[in-house]
Amino acid sequence: MKLITHASLATLALLLGACTPTVKIEAPDKPIVIDLNVKVEHDIRIKVDKQVDSLLQDKSLF
Repeated sequence: MKLITHASLATLALLLGACTPTVKIEAPDKPIVIDLNVKVEHDIRIKVDKQVDSLLQDKSLF
């Protein structure tokens, strides 16, 4: 009876041991390529008072 119990426990241990999850970390075969196609456009609008605009037109200022 003890032989059957020991044999069944050994079989159970082998079956449970086969179900353990494994994690493998491997480097990729090809290099990682990150393509950054970014287009940045700026639209700056300045509203100027008419008096300030006339001052800016004066060449003696600069």
